[in-house]
Amino acid sequence: MSITESVDTETLSVKIRSADLHVSSAQFDRLCQDNRDLRLELTKEGKLIVMAPTFGESGKRNGNLFGRVWAWNERTQLGTTFDSSTGYDFSAIGGGKLSPDVSWIENSRLEGVSLRQFIPVVPDFLIELRSTTDRLRDLQAKMLEYQRLGVKLGLLINPQDKQVEIYRSNREVEVMQSPTSLAGSVPEVIDCADIMPEFILDLTRIL
Repeated sequence: MSITESVDTETLSVKIRSADLHVSSAQFDRLCQDNRDLRLELTKEGKLIVMAPTFGESGKRNGNLFGRVWAWNERTQLGTTFDSSTGYDFSAIGGGKLSPDVSWIENSRLEGVSLRQFIPVVPDFLIELRSTTDRLRDLQAKMLEYQRLGVKLGLLINPQDKQVEIYRSNREVEVMQSPTSLAGSVPEVIDCADIMPEFILDLTRIL
């Protein structure tokens, strides 16, 4: 007895020989399916971004940030918190397919939205954490794109320069510089309460 199976052998793989690779939206989706261990993003211009794994220090900081947002949301139940593996699809509004390090969406904006796909909703709040392998200007461009798409509050946390850039909708970018570390000094905090009631982000152990 013989069994014949129809097997889909068409596979898209990532071979990086150039810093400037372009793919279509459909090709990007297939790349994500065929390379599930990679973190990929697609800019609105169709440029493919392949992100390397972070070193342990960045992973520790990012876990700390996610934990703080998650704990606040667990207490308030005002929305849903997403980690760095979550993909967003902004193509319907002229954007790309991006993955913030931490993001949060208020409950009513997720009603009727399937989470079994890249999320087609612009986050209310997000954080990008600069790792040692990230170029600052690339992250700043990404934050400006988030702002253009309608993110209400975005934070670019830059431990290397001990500063945070704050991106609010329809406002100029605000730069918060960490004070010189002094024994007994009060840690810098960011008040996010206008978007996330009672949420104050303490930068202790982050910067």
